Amino acid sequence: MLAAIAVTTAATAVPLGLTAAHAAWPTAERPGQAADGTNSRPAVIPALQEWTGGRGTHRISAASRVVTGGTGAKDLLPLARQITEEIAEITGVRLAAPRTITGAPRGGEILLRRDPGARHERGQERYEEEGYSLEVTEGTVTVTAPAYSGVYYGTRSLLQILLQHDERSRLPVGTAEDWPNYRLRGFMLDVGRRYFTPGFIRDYLGFMGWFKLNDLQLHLNDNEIHAPEGDWSRAYDAFRLRSEKPEWDGLAAEDGSYSRADWDSFEDTAARHAVQLTPEIDAPAHARSFVRFRPDLGLNGGNSDHLDLENPETTAFVKKVFDEFTPWFRSPEVHYGADEYTGAEELYRGFFNTMAEHLRSLGKHPRAWGSLTHMAGGAGGYDRDVTIHSWNNGWYGPQAAKADGYEIVNTNDSLLYIVPFADYYHGHGLDGRYLYGSWEPHVFPGNQSLQPGDPQLRGAMSAVWNDLVHATYTQQDVHGLVQKTFGILAQKMWSGAAAQMPYADFTTALRRAADGPGMTTIRPTLPEPDDLAFQVKATASSKTAGTSAAHATDGDPLTRWTSDRENGPWLAVDLGEPHEIARVSLDWSGDHGRAYDIEVSDDGRTWRTVVSRDDRDRPGRDELTFPATTVRHVRLKGREGKKIRYGLWSLQVLAAPDLARDKKITASSSETSGLVPENANDGDPTTRWASQYTDDQWLAVDLGGTHRVRRVVLDWEAAAGRDYDIQISADGTVWTTVVERRGRQEAGVDTVDFTEPRDAAHVRMKGLARQTDYGYSLWTFEVHA
Repeated sequence: MLAAIAVTTAATAVPLGLTAAHAAWPTAERPGQAADGTNSRPAVIPALQEWTGGRGTHRISAASRVVTGGTGAKDLLPLARQITEEIAEITGVRLAAPRTITGAPRGGEILLRRDPGARHERGQERYEEEGYSLEVTEGTVTVTAPAYSGVYYGTRSLLQILLQHDERSRLPVGTAEDWPNYRLRGFMLDVGRRYFTPGFIRDYLGFMGWFKLNDLQLHLNDNEIHAPEGDWSRAYDAFRLRSEKPEWDGLAAEDGSYSRADWDSFEDTAARHAVQLTPEIDAPAHARSFVRFRPDLGLNGGNSDHLDLENPETTAFVKKVFDEFTPWFRSPEVHYGADEYTGAEELYRGFFNTMAEHLRSLGKHPRAWGSLTHMAGGAGGYDRDVTIHSWNNGWYGPQAAKADGYEIVNTNDSLLYIVPFADYYHGHGLDGRYLYGSWEPHVFPGNQSLQPGDPQLRGAMSAVWNDLVHATYTQQDVHGLVQKTFGILAQKMWSGAAAQMPYADFTTALRRAADGPGMTTIRPTLPEPDDLAFQVKATASSKTAGTSAAHATDGDPLTRWTSDRENGPWLAVDLGEPHEIARVSLDWSGDHGRAYDIEVSDDGRTWRTVVSRDDRDRPGRDELTFPATTVRHVRLKGREGKKIRYGLWSLQVLAAPDLARDKKITASSSETSGLVPENANDGDPTTRWASQYTDDQWLAVDLGGTHRVRRVVLDWEAAAGRDYDIQISADGTVWTTVVERRGRQEAGVDTVDFTEPRDAAHVRMKGLARQTDYGYSLWTFEVHA
């Protein structure tokens, strides 16, 4: 590498909350420039708090090296080795081995540096604990932070900037100053009612660190909500920690539990990724596992999931459980549940206070679910040195907890709970559009919101509760529900409204960021809208070690297919059935093609070319469009005329575009503030619009100009239309009916083809009669040319 080149970075910093930053946000393809020619703020999730742009870029190459310096330089070497591996995973470039240095970095070096005295006027305490500075020149990159967590977070930003760049090799010159708005940015996973493998837990710790979330709470014991026919001996329950001591034999769940070695691996992984692993052992309710183990300690003679707190042996037993397992826990905090108990209030109060004090005697700060309004009508007589998770306004809302002097975590059920595949509590995932547009950690429903930055509000935590213990979904299915809003929650917990970009653009960047490097168990679940090749069967002419054809269609931007050196390498995908396609997107690695065709086939044997490329001169994305055609098989075929190696991060086959996607959409009504018209054309098949409960309702989209329209696709929820018209308009005022639908008896997809294409600037579904007593509800509303 050349020696470092002095670069002037004279640009205005972009602080939190200035609307000017919106226009400066670049696309996910390549660094943008501000009006004065300096580099715009790069795309990072969560968004950088401040950015001062310079001119030019820093290039990562095989001659680059990660080095460590400053206080505890040797202690940062494991992180330097980790980021070296992660850069190789993201870019395909293998750097030189890390080392420590004592002075300034040389050209091509990426310096990780702790400076305990580093301060920031706006970031203050949050900067001291988790903030960092990322300085990029054309010659060097420096990450400086007061603490390890800040250095780690700075490396996450560096990696995301590389990943968002089209060629994955350059960083824009400039300086970022970054810190979180809130101390606790968390996620809770109920492993008590569903076992998640150790690999999944370790992946999630890395996933959290990728988005700068810092608290994983594992809910370690729970049971079925209702006993089958009132018989609790038949109810599912599980306690997930497995002691090797014989006295605890029979307590751990037979269908999966964690040994001390498993837990140590979790703690080691958490430390690497700057995450606190907070254990939760729940009592005196949700305690069927303890009652099964000791029936004499349960209410109703043991036919219960509640502990009998009137029995003096009960609290002694729970203390013994914590005595046994608390030495496993490196977290300074332990959550002891204490929610939804239906026994006597004075006994509950004694348990609440006794266990809080006992955890402090074990060197841990106690956390608990807020239940004091429901249980006692207030906090009189209750220990106040407990962090309260405000999960339900009725049980104990934030205003009451604040008045009582508690430290609060926002874990509100109506906004932040997922119960996978249930018909309550966001069974198909949280409402991303609402969270992005209207939520931050201080926001609670029902006029219970606190002030932003309230000193008693520690932060927020979303949660997955596996209530449906007999359902057949997998841990990967759960990841699919969580993944789509994880980055949105991280954004709102870290820098709030600082993203200042449209929701659709943010979700595009979120898909590109994926899960982060180093994943071994979880897989991406967020395809590009209209990508028909996502996780379909792929075959290739050849492959090199560590790559496969499937990597080009798995949706993971960190896996790739690379061919051997050969004449005319090819990669083909089978879409499973014929689809109308009009685009193919290739994301080339360093082994990019220069001359190649996109071919299509009906049977996978006879191919015809739909578009050719003759002059590709760099890696990165290549978007190829062609007249719409209906086919089942699509192939990339090289034709350089010499032996060459092809490498692709991804191959996407894109359906003919949906003209309604993210366009202005209106409706006659919305059933609730969360079931808005925008949910029907946001590209997310798990969000929906729903009308009021009357027949005469409509949904209309403004296409933003006149288009030749020939098809409308409606995906009805159970509250579907029976009789409805598809109408078009030139001005949104005068409507013409082009198709009448009558007597429809089912929900699901209705593809409405016109008898002939029609010119339209507006398209509307005009409801005439419903199938149910509810209104009209659509998951998606698409318009095709």
